Amino acid sequence: MKDSELIEKTIAFVKQTLQNAEGGHDWFHIERVYNTAKLISEHEQVDVRVVALAALLHDIADPKFHGGDETLGPSMARNFLESQHLDHDDVLHVVNIIKHMSFKNSLDQNSDHFSSKELQVVQDADRLDAMGAIGIARAFNYGGFKNRPLHDPEIPPKPKMSKEEYKKSNAPTINHFYEKLLLLKDGMYTETARKIADGRHRFMMAFLDRFHSEWTGYE
Repeated sequence: MKDSELIEKTIAFVKQTLQNAEGGHDWFHIERVYNTAKLISEHEQVDVRVVALAALLHDIADPKFHGGDETLGPSMARNFLESQHLDHDDVLHVVNIIKHMSFKNSLDQNSDHFSSKELQVVQDADRLDAMGAIGIARAFNYGGFKNRPLHDPEIPPKPKMSKEEYKKSNAPTINHFYEKLLLLKDGMYTETARKIADGRHRFMMAFLDRFHSEWTGYE
């Protein structure tokens, strides 16, 4: 099968699977990550097919929306790719990327180690989508989905949580900026992502300054 045909089939599968997904983790999120991953790949020595497939399939079953099940997404990706007769090594590579790319897994000191340049590219692309104007919109969209308060000055952020603490957190949405979003800039792997992240980070900082000013009644 030609790569272009495989990508088209993967896109169709993802669109169908995520047609009723929460707005911050829907097809449009996948499309942005896919496009950003392709952009980063232009400046890196990577297997572009693996990058594309991993970007498209990385949130096919986000554990947040499946009772915390971290095995479902990799399993669905594996089953789909095997049904398309993708080479076994490429299937394994894509599945390993999906298993290891989430922010919360980076908090787990006991997780098994896996790394590849392709993982770094897709991870950078996914984390960039959690930053800047889109990142702000996604944070509050998910906070509303979970009925979380915008902010509570009596609940301080915890920027150094364990994986289990992070998974169980029901903190206000503003805390999420200090517990994750503002930490992303310094964790980018590729030069392209670092350049993009810098502007998005500064935008979030400006937003937070304005938010806290308005929260206290001052302009």
